[in-house]
Amino acid sequence: MTTHGASISRDELRARIERRDVFFLFEVLPEPYFRKHHLPGARHVPPNDIVGTVERQVPEKSADIVVYCWDEH
Repeated sequence: MTTHGASISRDELRARIERRDVFFLFEVLPEPYFRKHHLPGARHVPPNDIVGTVERQVPEKSADIVVYCWDEH
């Protein structure tokens, strides 16, 4: 969960997905990687429009949002 710059571990995120917690999950990946590797329930965010995409898709300012960035290195 990202709250004012806070972060959670992979295990915490996995647990939240498995419990079906209510939150918005965004993955910052180039489109081809997202199509092939995205997490269950994740929404795609192009690397060059993170803020704009999240603002358009999450109108509630108090919503619980996780932004996940994958790096193959």
